Amino acid sequence: MRHRPLGVVTRGTTNPNRLRRVDNWIVETCGDALRDAADPLVVDLGYGATPVTAVELRARLAAGVRPDVRVVGLEIDPVRVAAAQPAADPPGLTFARGGFELAGLRPALVRAFNVLRQYDEREVADAWRTITDRLAPGGLLVEGTCDELGRLASWVLLDADGPRTLTLAAKLTTLESPAQLAERLPKALIHRNVPGERIHDLLRAFEEAWQSAAGYAPFGPRHRWVQAITALKQAGWPVLDRPRRWRLGELTLPWPATAPSPG
Repeated sequence: MRHRPLGVVTRGTTNPNRLRRVDNWIVETCGDALRDAADPLVVDLGYGATPVTAVELRARLAAGVRPDVRVVGLEIDPVRVAAAQPAADPPGLTFARGGFELAGLRPALVRAFNVLRQYDEREVADAWRTITDRLAPGGLLVEGTCDELGRLASWVLLDADGPRTLTLAAKLTTLESPAQLAERLPKALIHRNVPGERIHDLLRAFEEAWQSAAGYAPFGPRHRWVQAITALKQAGWPVLDRPRRWRLGELTLPWPATAPSPG
């Protein structure tokens, strides 16, 4: 049965290691779901003009989760699919034409990065639902965005019931301020960074905590980042994970703590 690709062609820009932060997070956070999956099928949705990030995803999951993982890179543009074929290594890595309908596949995990950024905010919920409705039982979607070099990133973890968490991530050695993360929020939140919205409150509180932790700067940006997150948690923000993850330049919260206000 043929499935008509749902979506539009994106700009397709990408770079090696651009998605390293989210890939490593997937290994850590979603690894158990993949280990337990009857079919360890992963879809890299909208991999772009070159297949490098799909190749890297497969390598990281095979090394960190299970060696029999299968990654399928999906693109709407048939030219990109044809260009990616030399990188295919069946059955571990293949490429096909597809969009939000996932080409009829039922994956255990979907990574969709820098795809919805080019859509209207009103289209996000439908896109999320279209993807999650096609996941295998217990499947997960990781949807987000990052800058060209992967130094600033954010992503939402979703399952069949909807969004579960939001993660903000940065390369700490190049980070000047948490406020920089505002420009790389997921599409569902990037236009909500205004007074009265939870994400605005979070970023403002994070920036204040960062400035208050300036005394830790001589010990390095990692210490300053961890201290700022510690202050957020002490102020009542429901920060997840432990300092081991924070030191990697990550901040994860339950989705309700940052979700857009109704209407």
